[in-house]
Order: sequence, then structure tokens, then C-alpha cells
Amino acid sequence: MILDALPDIPRWYTALAEWGACLVYVSLLKRRRGLVGTGLVLAAGLLVLLVVQSVAATLPIELWTAGMSLAIMVMFGIIFACVSAPPLTAGYLLARALVLAELVASLQWQLHSFVFSHSQPTPAALLLLFVVYAASFAGAGFAEARHFTRNETLLVGGKEVVTAVAIALTTFAVSNLSFLSANTPFSARAGMELFYIRTLVDFAGYIALYMQQEHHRELHLREENAAVHALLRSQHEQYLLTRRSIDALNRMHHDMKHHLVALRGESDPARKDAYIDELEESIRGYGDRVQTGNSVLDTVLTAKRMYAAENGVTLTCVADGRLLDFMSVIDICTVVGNALDNAIESTLRVSDSEQRTVRLATFAQDDFVMLRIENSFDGVVNRRNGRLETRKADPDRHGYGLRNIEAAVEKYGGNVSISVEGTWFSLRALLPR
Repeated sequence: MILDALPDIPRWYTALAEWGACLVYVSLLKRRRGLVGTGLVLAAGLLVLLVVQSVAATLPIELWTAGMSLAIMVMFGIIFACVSAPPLTAGYLLARALVLAELVASLQWQLHSFVFSHSQPTPAALLLLFVVYAASFAGAGFAEARHFTRNETLLVGGKEVVTAVAIALTTFAVSNLSFLSANTPFSARAGMELFYIRTLVDFAGYIALYMQQEHHRELHLREENAAVHALLRSQHEQYLLTRRSIDALNRMHHDMKHHLVALRGESDPARKDAYIDELEESIRGYGDRVQTGNSVLDTVLTAKRMYAAENGVTLTCVADGRLLDFMSVIDICTVVGNALDNAIESTLRVSDSEQRTVRLATFAQDDFVMLRIENSFDGVVNRRNGRLETRKADPDRHGYGLRNIEAAVEKYGGNVSISVEGTWFSLRALLPR
């Protein structure tokens, strides 16, 4: 009865709203193809959406969900074809675009029903359509611009996608419930109330998704800040190591002159061999640089190996660094640097200096890259709420290393696992190739 009194949104209005919502995110994010290619995809996408919605309008109400599902699939195709992002991120953007499209279409039709008593596309009605759509999508683009950067590829984790999809589906279902059935406790039953509830629910859903992205942005900025601090700390450690190495080389040069004088004057072959052995032992380890095929990983491993050697820890590496070429410099420093720092610190608590060992390995495993770091430790593990807790004096100011590792790995769709067996601690990071 309500639908007879107040006709629903024309399907081509809905198609325009869905296309406009896709256009907002395509215009804000890094594009997969050039301007011409993107324009062709958008034009084709609009045509397909118009056809899909026109066909869906002829279907019975029982197939309404199937028609909308097909339109949603077309929206996903437009976003994925235009935006330089993996499928998981495209799904995240689809959830946001769907709620935005529903909100703008609902708002426009509520205003249309209030101003006009008919649903005919008169010049005045089309002018209202253009003004509301243009203002709404421009405002959404302005609001979303602070969340997205065109020069960077947006990466989101699985939990964020699941949350966004859940919010979008809940918003979509509740806002359209009255059109499917009036016999529920949450359905509108009179006139403009139906349109008001739909617009209000869509607006609440959009706000929820906006706040989710705001939270994601804050976490990302916090992680970047922590990564920058870790990188600066690593550079400071590298400076200290370099200064110590220069001092050691100066001392070695000074001692070498005395050794050479002694060698020239030594006639006993046995004593001469002993001098040579002593010289070899004194220069062992200098010039020993790790070479994995990835310059960033080489630098981190070389610095950490020198630091480990100075503290009596044996660090061994079996790594194909080329497998990590897809990771950024900061992320490699964050994952490998933090993991090795934690491993070396933990190993130093082992009382037997002969058992202080850290092992790193990087290798391909099917369609994934496995980064594994193992170390000996004293067998003591502290946990808080099921998570490992730092053993430093002030846990509230420390303990971010593992969280930064997990955040960096999750950016690439990977995961981190930890296992403890006796006095061996193992951290494994699995990343898609």
C-alpha cells in the first residue's frame, strides 16, 4: 500500500547513484590505467549499470535481491578495473561506494517526493536530480580526500574488509526492509516516514564507515611514526657501529705495524706461524658483509650481525633477499630489524654464552614467502590478555616491536605466528608472493 502511494526510486536514478559513488573513489585513488582507459571503463560501467537496473526493474519482488547483487558485482568490476588495488581493497571500497550510493539516491528521492507529487522526469525534477547528486558526491569526495592519497596504493587487512562489508550489508538490509515487507517490527508503514527512515539509516551507515576509515588512517599514521622512529634508531645504531669499526681498524693498523716488525725479525718458523695465526684471528669478521640479493636486507643483517657479535651472540642467515623486493624499505626494516632486536635481546638472557644463537631464514613456500627467525632464550614467557608482553621495566612504553611487525605484514595480506618449544622461540611471517 505504501509503495502504491509513494513510488520507489526509478532504476536509472539508482544506476546513476551507483556509478557516481564509484567515480568518487576512482577519482581519489591511484588509477590502474591511464586517463583514457579509465574513462572508457567508466563509460562502459555506466552503460552496464543502466542495463542491469533496467532488467532488474522487470523482475518480480522475489528476485529483487538477485538484481541488486548483479549491480553490486558491476560496481566491484568498475572499481577493480580503475583503481590500482588488490581485490581485497576493491571489496573494501565497494562497501563504502554501495552505502554512499544508497544514501545519495535515498536523499534525492526523499526531496523529490517532498517537492513533487509525481515521479515523471520533468525538467524541474531532472534539475533537482543533478543538483542533489552533484552536491552530494562532491561533498563526499571532499570529505574522503583526507583519507586517501593518489600516489599510494591503498592496502587494508582482512578484518577491516569484513567489518566494512558487515556495516554495508546491515545498512543496506535495514534501509530497504520496508520495501520488501511491511510486516516486521522495523518496517515503516506510513508515507514519507519510509523515505526518512531509509535516508537516516543510510546516513548512519556512511558515518560508521567514515569513522572506520578515520580509525584506519590514525593507526596507519601511528605505525608510520613508529616505523620512522625505528628507522632513525637503526641509523643511529649503524652510526655507532661504524664509529666503533673505525676505532677498531685504527687500533688494528697500529698493532699490525708491531706485528710486521716482529715477523721480519723472527727466525723461528713456529713463532712466525703463531704470529700469522694471531693476525688472522684479529681481522676475522671484518669485511664480512651479508649478501642476500636485497640491499636493504643486506644492510640490516650486516648491522645486526655486528651488534650480535659484539654481545657474544651467533647470528646465522640463510636468506634469498630477492623474495622481499616487493616490500618497502621501511617495512623490511620494521619486520626484520624489530624481530632481530627482540631475538638478540632475548638470547642475551641465556646464561650459557655458547648457547646464544639467532637463526634467520627466508625462502619461498608455494605461493608465499616465509620469513623465519628463531632464537634461544631462558624459557620465560610473559603474557597479557593472551599476547606476549615485553619484559622491559616499563611495558607501557615498550613492547611495540611485535605489533609493528604484525601491522607491516598484514599490509601485504600476510600473517605472523609465534611458537615456543622449550628454550627455543620462533617467529614466522608468511606473505603472499
